[in-house]
Amino acid sequence: MQSIVVLGAGMVGSAIAADLAKNCEITVVDLDVKNLTALKTKHHLNTVSADLRNKNLLKSIIKNAHLVIGAVPGYMGFDTLKTVIEAGKNIVDISFFDEDPFLLDELAKEHNVTAIVDCGISPGLSNIILAYYSRKFTVEKYECFVSGLPFKRVLPYEYKAPFSPIDVIEEYTRPARIVENGKIIIKPALSEIEEIDVEPVGTLEAFNTDGLRTLLKTIAVPNMKEKTFRYPGHIELIKLLDASGFFSKDYVEVNSMSVRPIDVTAKLLFRHWKLGKDEREFTVMKINIEGEKDGSPHKLTCSLFDEYNPKTGISSMARTTGYTCTAAARLVLENKFNRKGICPPEYVGLEKGNYYKILDELKTKGIVLKWTGK
Repeated sequence: MQSIVVLGAGMVGSAIAADLAKNCEITVVDLDVKNLTALKTKHHLNTVSADLRNKNLLKSIIKNAHLVIGAVPGYMGFDTLKTVIEAGKNIVDISFFDEDPFLLDELAKEHNVTAIVDCGISPGLSNIILAYYSRKFTVEKYECFVSGLPFKRVLPYEYKAPFSPIDVIEEYTRPARIVENGKIIIKPALSEIEEIDVEPVGTLEAFNTDGLRTLLKTIAVPNMKEKTFRYPGHIELIKLLDASGFFSKDYVEVNSMSVRPIDVTAKLLFRHWKLGKDEREFTVMKINIEGEKDGSPHKLTCSLFDEYNPKTGISSMARTTGYTCTAAARLVLENKFNRKGICPPEYVGLEKGNYYKILDELKTKGIVLKWTGK
């Protein structure tokens, strides 16, 4: 039986571990004993409580692994990925870190490592879809709208975070890179708000986020953007917090102590944004791809709507993010994807057989894509 080490036992990491435990030997590593205990009582797997920032300890934990899954918070993601690569271990990673993953490309090739990065829903599944269709016709425009939201809207935020609040705040503060007329343009986070009707939810707000990431380098489409959905009114509230300095990473003195406002804000927002036990939530994604096929204009739209599964207790965001990751992990374990170096999801999507294998695996879990114009 193949051995996998999952780094991170949060909402998504736990879903990944549970799915892979069906046919692999799993070890989950996290500093939070509570999360590990909850996992071990439900699933047949091993757990280790450890600080993953300790590089030597991390390398010792993964030394016998056939594959590593990276599901740590974004601020730890790049360094954790680097350590795993240095240990010579293949990895599928979902960490939304700020750094350019291609900075580790040569290192991964030197260590003969396959490192699939950004392998969630968006970035992730969205990249796989674009890559596949970029080989079927000439793509001139790509738009991706995505979010995870609670069904129950509670003021003032009308939002719940399916992952670490500090990673959500990163979406609100990191400048968004989009492509216009073949050039990379930097737009402020939270900019260009527009209202869009989304079935079966209703009207949502969409705003620029930095979700294109590796697509800026890997696929030549002259017009691309990614936007995140929220319920109407949420963004104005977030803009107020940002303008007031609550997301600042600069240290300030408070009662003779140095603190970063963003750390305090994330801590305070956690109680407001934490999903309640068995709370219903949903994930929605809409992708528009336009271009030219056989000399004529061609457009297709892909829509995804998924919701919390009460039978398993797994959130939709954990399902859509985690199961894209586990589908890619199985490709690596089965040697069906073995490209060396840093491999964003679009590299997986360029291979027809792997594209369909991922979509088929998601379908078996009830995650179904709907198409128009296909």
